[in-house]
Amino acid sequence: MFRKLFTILGTLGIFVAFVAVIGLMAAARPKIERQEAVATPPTVFFEVADARPVRLDVRAQGEVRPRTDINLTAQVAGRVVSAAENFVNGGAFRANEVLVQIEDADYQVALARARASLAQAREALRREEAESELARQDYADLGLGDDPTDLALRKPQLAQARANYNAALADVDAAQLNLSRTKVSAPFDGRVRERIAGPGEFVSPGAPLGRVFSTDVAEVRLPLTDSELSRLGLPIAFTSTEGAPGPKVTLSAIIGGAFHEWEGHIARTDGAIDPATRQISAIAVVEDPYGSAAEKAGAPLTIGLFVDAEIEGRPFDSAIVLPRAALYGRDRVYVINTDDELEDRRVEVVSSDRDTITVARGVSPGERVAASPLRGAVAGDKVKPAIRGEAPTDQTPEIANAADGGGDL
Repeated sequence: MFRKLFTILGTLGIFVAFVAVIGLMAAARPKIERQEAVATPPTVFFEVADARPVRLDVRAQGEVRPRTDINLTAQVAGRVVSAAENFVNGGAFRANEVLVQIEDADYQVALARARASLAQAREALRREEAESELARQDYADLGLGDDPTDLALRKPQLAQARANYNAALADVDAAQLNLSRTKVSAPFDGRVRERIAGPGEFVSPGAPLGRVFSTDVAEVRLPLTDSELSRLGLPIAFTSTEGAPGPKVTLSAIIGGAFHEWEGHIARTDGAIDPATRQISAIAVVEDPYGSAAEKAGAPLTIGLFVDAEIEGRPFDSAIVLPRAALYGRDRVYVINTDDELEDRRVEVVSSDRDTITVARGVSPGERVAASPLRGAVAGDKVKPAIRGEAPTDQTPEIANAADGGGDL
């Protein structure tokens, strides 16, 4: 009995001691003071705005074409009796040089007959004029007071003789014209693209003799977007004049493994938008592509050549080039002020590409422009600036995103 009571009291004593130890340990633990969480400003990369002269050049591509490209055709029928030595594929010729000679014997005969008819008509007219004058004198000698009739003065016969003379004169002109058309030429300096007819072949009016093109001017049609037209400062239906010349153009291509460049200018733009591409073409011209231009470039600007074009754009004496990541929306950037706070700015973007934007107004030189994605940012937010391209030690998730991509557009 006493042994059982002793066991219970011993167990109770151990429990009381254990509770006392736990209480002493809890009393000895230091008290933790509650503190409010402090928000750390996000780290934001920035780019220092640097104003410098900028020219908004535009790059395009196109195919070289002649200004004039025509089919050389016969205007009279006959057998081709000769052709010029340079009337071959690729041959060069001068303006009004005879390229094809059509047999002219029949046209010489026709001209001789027309001249004989003209001589007869001239003689008949002179005779009728003399008879008409004689009739007028005879009527005056008779002393008749009444006015003579036209028939009495032979006026109808005189009018018919004069009409016959004019018709004979026209026949001579027509015969001379047909004779001149037996010599086929082009009214410009050019080259032969293709020869179709040769000596011995009979041709009829309208039959093709060959295909030729002019070499005074080469043209390149360059398709441009609306933004590219704006960068060049060109309107739709533009035409170059002495007072308002078109922008300069540098054309380039590789021929035979060598690089060549030709200088030209924009002569005009289309007056309508291409419905298929929604673009407008500017036409660049190069003077004397096979002559002086070829001597400067070391090679002719060959028709059919595919070339790259660099068009001289509008100059800006003071513009700021920023990374594409700095642009938010269409015309907004964030500037970090001296208090490291964000300022929302509306800017004039005059040019943009995949990596950069060019700003004409809205940002001053020396200001810090945010170049990190600022999702949900508003003007007045506090930030921790970091120079773009230098990774900070306390890099935040926003900074990691900035290294991967640009701003929200």
